[in-house]
Formats: sequence, C-alpha cells, structure tokens
Amino acid sequence: MIDDKRVLGVITARGGSKGVPRKNLADFRGAPLLQWTIEAARECECLDRLILSSDDAEIIALAASLGCEAPFVRSPELASDDASSVDVVLDAAERVPGYDVVVLLQPTSPLRLAADIDGTVRALVDANAPGAVSVFETAHHPWLMFGVGDDRTLEAVVERPAGSSSRRQDCPAVYQLNGAVYAVETAWLRQNRVFVRSGETVAFVMPGSRSLDIDTLEDLRAPG
Repeated sequence: MIDDKRVLGVITARGGSKGVPRKNLADFRGAPLLQWTIEAARECECLDRLILSSDDAEIIALAASLGCEAPFVRSPELASDDASSVDVVLDAAERVPGYDVVVLLQPTSPLRLAADIDGTVRALVDANAPGAVSVFETAHHPWLMFGVGDDRTLEAVVERPAGSSSRRQDCPAVYQLNGAVYAVETAWLRQNRVFVRSGETVAFVMPGSRSLDIDTLEDLRAPG
C-alpha cells in the first residue's frame, strides 16, 4: 500500500507472439524473458499483490515456480493478436478486485528494476495524477523527422518553430514511452480505457540503458 492506495501488479504474458515465437519464454541473457519481470516485481515495495495474466499452461507453470501467482486463465479472446492491453488489464482488475491502482508490467522490458516500478507508482501518487508511465530521453526529435510523399518530397512530421535551430543538440529534450511500467488508477482506467493521456499522465524517467523493449530476435541478442 502506498498513501492508502492498494496496488495490483499485473504481468501480461500470452502464449502467442507474431515477431518472436513463444517470446515470453525465450532466453534472454541466461533466463526466460518472463523471469526478469517477475524477479524485479517481487522486489518492489509498492505492490500489494503480483499476478500473472496468461492463457498458456507453460507460462503459468513457470510463473508459479518463480513465486508469481496466476489466479485465473486468460480467455482465448483476450489472448488474440487483436486484444488490447487495456482490455487485458481491466479483465485482471475485475477478476482480482479491490485495488486502487493497477500496474501493467510487460515481460518485453527485462532490464527495468524494482526501483523503476516503485518510482513510477510514486510519481502517480506524488503528483495526484490518474496515471504515470516510464519514459526515456530520446535523441530522435520530431522536429527532425519527415514523411516521404508519393512524389518523394519530404513532409515535416512536426513543423519546427520559426527561428529555432535545426541542430539536434539544440532541440529541447523529448521523451519516449519505453513500455516498462504503466501505473493507472483503476477507476480512471475503467472509465477512460487508455493508459496515457496528454496533460494528465505524468512521467517517470528511466535511463536509456534500462529501456530495452524486446520485439525481435535481434533484441533478444542485445549485448549485456
């Protein structure tokens, strides 16, 4: 519990995966990807309960062996490619009620620490915000990004303010979601069905070195 708020951690790990088959069980630096998230979450101070949402018996068995409970089996409809993370987390919150804040933890962010999870939840509470998410500072500034039209002409993604510098080092800092931690007030998530809303959600800044998001086989082979 943190400031009288009960906090539920939900690890989402379905059996299927388009990019990397059986991704949540894939080896990353000597351990299954799922194990990294369970071990970080179990060290957290802010989580009152940690559960797994999965449709897969092997994933559920691994989680149990690592001390993470799976109080239900996720329905096939919520384990499809079309199922949204919001629906999956709300399903978990309905099956395991009584928590003021729900924290989404995806196994695809193996390098996050317990301190990152606790810090994100603390950011929500300290700001009295409906949600907080982990981000990292990126060098890819939108002022320097362009789309390419059918005639190959460049089209600015975001118009650069008049008089501003086009040098990357002169651009103001920008931050990118890294997918590691999403903390949201349960009632707000149920009403709005989004994890992030501009002007309302606050940020917890993580270093780029811990912001790896596993999406491909190459990501799994990222050097330590």
